Amino acid sequence: MITVGIDIGSITTKIALMEGKKLLYTDVSLSGYDMEKAWQAIYKKMLERTGKKESDISFLVSTGYGRNNVSISQKKITEISCHAAGAKYFFPKVKAVIDIGGQDSKFIRIDDTGSILDFVMNDKCAAGTGRFLEVMARALHVEIDDFSTLSGKSKKPVTISSMCTVFAESEVISLIAKGENRENIIAGIHDSIASRMISMMKRTGVASPVVMTGGVSKNIGMRKAIEKKIGMTLNVPEQAQVCGAIGAAILGSG
Repeated sequence: MITVGIDIGSITTKIALMEGKKLLYTDVSLSGYDMEKAWQAIYKKMLERTGKKESDISFLVSTGYGRNNVSISQKKITEISCHAAGAKYFFPKVKAVIDIGGQDSKFIRIDDTGSILDFVMNDKCAAGTGRFLEVMARALHVEIDDFSTLSGKSKKPVTISSMCTVFAESEVISLIAKGENRENIIAGIHDSIASRMISMMKRTGVASPVVMTGGVSKNIGMRKAIEKKIGMTLNVPEQAQVCGAIGAAILGSG
């Protein structure tokens, strides 16, 4: 059985193609303004790259922020369930999932079967999300991809007291004006996001092993900040950014 998962986030659109339990193909592209155009383009590219025809696809599941834009999906499933399924695919013993995406951040508790026990979601503001990091990168005139390297050079992370994106940006600008170096500011930003995530985790109870998914998981500095707060190592799949799409494809075969 060949299934496809399409995960449309606020920043990127991801796709996964699976045959049974075998992962055949994944891809990531920018969502842009037109989410319908975004999924159509990545879907067409997948068919071309793999040599598959639409008739070969048994089931297609959409998930994520823009899941309702995928008109051909046979089922629309929340990213909570899909990230849990994707995390369990890579780490069968997983008990909790941290997903920091562009629009929101989540902490998900799951049982031995992969079913959701509880979850906490920050979706009311950009605080502690990929969008928050993008705003901070612009304020610091640094590429977001350089955050991890720069934070690792910090000698004394600063304290970012505000988690409101607007106020935090003003706080960062003030720190720059005072001559604080970028490395310490970036490390402080990571620490503030990690603190917010820990607060979310405590509301459901921390369980181990923990898997981190989503695009922000590529930021090693961010991962280390969370690990330091919780006192345990995070498991990060090689395909962490595509976990939601992989989970959607898996749930499509069930």
